[in-house]
Amino acid sequence: MEQVQASDEKKLTLILLCYFFGCFGIHRFYTGKILSGIFMLLTLGCVGIWMFIDLALIIMGKFTDKEGRPIIDWV
Repeated sequence: MEQVQASDEKKLTLILLCYFFGCFGIHRFYTGKILSGIFMLLTLGCVGIWMFIDLALIIMGKFTDKEGRPIIDWV
């Protein structure tokens, strides 16, 4: 069974970016998801709804980077 490698990005940084700048998609740029970051920037995170969904996914440990690796390390 293959073990999934964790992302180098940090969960605490991602939570703070999403909480303070989530409507602008900054947390998605941080994880390398440029296209969805641009879409979030243009739509203001679908008026904030997308930001709260991402924040919940980050807290639950389900958010991944551009390569599909989970972001689980806090610091």
